[in-house]
Order: sequence, then structure tokens, then C-alpha cells
Amino acid sequence: MKKESKIYVIGHRNPDTDSICSAIAYADIKNRTEKGNFVAKRAGQINEETEYVLSRFGVRAPGYLPDAGTQVKEIEIHEIQGVEGSISVKRAWERMRAENVVTLPVTSENKDLLGIITVSDIAKSYMDAYDSSVMSQAKTKYHSIAETLDGEVMVGNEHGYFVKGRVVIGAFHPDMMENYINQDDLVILGNRAEDQLCAIEMEASCLVVGLGAKVSKSIQKLAEDHDCVIISSPHDTYTIARLINQSIPIKYLMTKDNLITFSTSDFVDEIKDIMKTHRHRDFPILNKKNKYIGTISRRNLIGNGKKKLILVDHNEKSQAVDNVEEAEILEIIDHHRLGSLETIAPVLFRNQPVGCTATIMYQIYKERNLKIHQNIAGILCAAIISDTLMFRSPTCTAIDKEAAGNLAEIAGIEIEEFATEMFRAGSNLKDKSPEEIFYQDFKKFIVEEATFGVGQINSMDSDELKSIKTQLLPQLESECLKHGIPQVYFMLTNIIEESTELVYFGEDTRSLVELAFHPEQIDDSSAILPGVVSRKKQLIPGFMLALQQQQM
Repeated sequence: MKKESKIYVIGHRNPDTDSICSAIAYADIKNRTEKGNFVAKRAGQINEETEYVLSRFGVRAPGYLPDAGTQVKEIEIHEIQGVEGSISVKRAWERMRAENVVTLPVTSENKDLLGIITVSDIAKSYMDAYDSSVMSQAKTKYHSIAETLDGEVMVGNEHGYFVKGRVVIGAFHPDMMENYINQDDLVILGNRAEDQLCAIEMEASCLVVGLGAKVSKSIQKLAEDHDCVIISSPHDTYTIARLINQSIPIKYLMTKDNLITFSTSDFVDEIKDIMKTHRHRDFPILNKKNKYIGTISRRNLIGNGKKKLILVDHNEKSQAVDNVEEAEILEIIDHHRLGSLETIAPVLFRNQPVGCTATIMYQIYKERNLKIHQNIAGILCAAIISDTLMFRSPTCTAIDKEAAGNLAEIAGIEIEEFATEMFRAGSNLKDKSPEEIFYQDFKKFIVEEATFGVGQINSMDSDELKSIKTQLLPQLESECLKHGIPQVYFMLTNIIEESTELVYFGEDTRSLVELAFHPEQIDDSSAILPGVVSRKKQLIPGFMLALQQQQM
């Protein structure tokens, strides 16, 4: 089953408004200008500010993509239909040959997986065929016996079952047959009427008459009176004896316990090891409703298609979706410093020194002569306002201001009024836990040989920032211990005052802040940084220069 290839447009972990809105916009651009199925995704939980923006402009939030590893649903699945457990071994074998498979899933009418039957199961049943009562133990249907023997049911209910007795060949003299045939046995016979009569009188449950021999009306009537089924077959006795076990229903032979199955949501890397441990040829696949949909084998994993990604608003591996190295990155659209991501093949990489990725999206719409719909204009404008702190951030450029102004006109909003509403919604953190606040906008950085994490909260309310500080100080220590990041910083940025109180925890955090910014107000847990509002253009570059000085 060849899946339609999707290309996911996705921002960074702990996404902000720019990351989400730029992904939505770029998916719209690609779908309107190129062939393919481009889908916006998110790599983390949407924050309060972004929720407000999307709701305000009636835009659906992107789906969650926590891992870029290839999943079973993204590779080719063999859509072999499940079979009923009541079909005969012969029909199952014919189906296997027609489908060129060695495994058949056995399913219910509702696609529930009941078991599997393999060529090995069938072969084993023949090699171990010493029990002459196996057909009755398997409750074999008379119709299946007749079908397997290319014959027909002449007398009796073809929908009945052979449920008791053995399979015997009536090749003896009638005098000896009386000592050999038991009640309820199935007897394979030729055309001798006296043999047929003897078997019926011995209360056989079924007669199989070979070579298409005639059965007299009187014997047919006697069989009816004794509830004895008569099956006529064109084959000789040897062929009938050889074929008859193929009428057994496969549910009697199938494997039904401890089945090895995979889900469409399973990751290919995880199931490879299981496949190596259990050397089956084919493995059943179940969908999210636990219904059977097909099979895969080890050969399906060879050259399997990777997830195709377009990254927006980041180019750092530490900020990307999990297992990004397993995906095929097609493009990167960003406005940050060059990071640590590596690609196997050359990609389109557009990186501009502007205040927001959404500004680049606005430019692309213009470059491609695409009309920007009102809702898209609204979310892009919101992203620019958010990332530039309503043009107060040093990252803001004249290009950002012009783009925001034009987008606001299309969206029908007044920038200052909307910005106030948006920032108020984004800083409404009274019902959030310290951990939720911490991860609302948190990024991990690797600079020189140092690894550290930096979070940020923007607010127009200084009292709220003081309250958040009290909650976050214990959280910083917890995150250091939990994730092995030796230094953690958090920016409490006052939009109105255009300043940041930087709180921190970890070895040498205070000395790095002192070396980078020489703050007048500093203690062992925090420092006041006037004029510092941008993580990207002020805090991280300051840390980079300080770390370089330490290396000298």
C-alpha cells in the first residue's frame, strides 16, 4: 500500500507564536504553488499567546509531531485481505499462491485479528498427520470436504459438521468392515453397494464415494434415514485420502496466542530489533482502532521512506523535533544564527537578519504574487509583533515594521490595540504550574563547549513578573538535575520598561552573566539587565562573546 507522501512544515520545540504561524503560512504557500501535500505541524505544546492568536483569526492549530522517526504508516504495507477461520486449508493454500505470500491473517467480520496461518503451519500439519480423528476434532464442514475433493454432497446437510469419529478407508470385505468401522466415522469407499450399505448400518456419519461412482436410490434413502452424509468425488481412493485433510478449517491450525503485531504508529527503528528476534516472514499491522489492515516484512524496511521536513524558525538540532536526524530535511527558513543541524544532501536554506520568520513569509507571498488571506495576514502580523516585542526588540528591522503594517491592514486590525490584547493573553499565567511556565518558551543552546538552556516570559505587568520569579527559582534547579543541562537561565522581560531580570542556576552562571553584561544589580540567583529584551540578538550573543573570552 503506497502511502501519499506528506511534507511536514514544522517549527522548534516549545513553539512560540512565530514558529507556529510561520509553519501554517509556509504550508499554505507551498500547497498553492507546488505539487505535494504540505502539512503544518508543531513540535510542542502551544502557549497561551499563540492560542489567543489562532482563535482570534479562526485558524486551526497544527497537529502535534513529537518525533521525526519513520513510522509504520509511512512505509509500504502489503494490503493482503484477512480470511475467515472457517475456510479450508486448501483454499488458504490457493490464496497464498495467488497472493505470493507465506502468511495469511485470520480475521473476524469486523477486521479483528484472530490469528495467522503460515505455510509452515500447513506443512507441519501434514508431517504430523498420524491422528485419524483430526478432522472431527477440527469440526470440519461437509461442504469444505466436498469442495476440497472437487465433489458434491449427494445426501445430507452440506452445512453440517463432521464432529465425531475417525477417517477410515473401507477397503476391506464387509465382514471385516464390521470390526473396523465405528459409529460416527467418515468412510472412504468405492462403488461396491454392499460396502456402502455396511458402512451405513455401522452408523457412519459420512461416506465419501470415489471415482464418481453411482449410489443407488435405495442406499441414498437409507443414508437419509440414518442421518448419514454422502459425498461423491471424481478422485480415486488414494487421491481422496491424500487431499481430505486439506478440508480442515484453518482456525484449527492457526497461531492465535502471543501474536507479534505492529501498530501503524510504531517507529521503524523500534520494530527492526523485534523482527530480528522473531524471524517471521510477515507481521500483521493494526491501525489505531486495533483493526487489521495489512502486513509488513523485513524487506519493507529496506529503503523505507523517511519523513520529509521543512524547518521554520530554527536551525539548531537541540531545538528541533526528536530524531530529526532520521528525517529528510528539504528546506530551512529562519532568522536566527547558524546552528548545529546537518543535512545529508544540499537543501534550500533561507536565513535573513530580520526580527521574525513571519516577515520572511510575507516576503515569499509577495515574491510569488500570492494573495494573503485575511486570517493568514492576521497570524503573521501577530507573530511579528510577538517576536519583536511590538518593535521594541533590537532584532526588529524596518522590514519587519513595514511587513507588520501591511499585514495589519489586510487583517483589519490596529497594531497597538491588538498587541495589548495579545500580550495580556500571553502573560496570563496565574493558572499555570511553574513547569508549564518554564517550558512555555525554553530553548537549549550549545555554544563553544558549553551547554545551557534559556527560557523567556514577556509581560506588561511587573508584579506578575515578580510572582513568576518566586515560582521559577526552584524550577531552575529541578531542570538542571532532570535534564543534565549544567546551566539554566530564564528571562523575565518587562515589555513596557524594555528590561529583563535574568534568573539563573548552575555552576558559573553568575560569573558568565557578569562577564557578558557587567550588570549593576546582581546576586547569586538573578541580575537586572536594562535594555536587554531579546534572547536571540542580545543575551545569546553576549554569552557567546563571554565564552570566547574564557577560552582565550
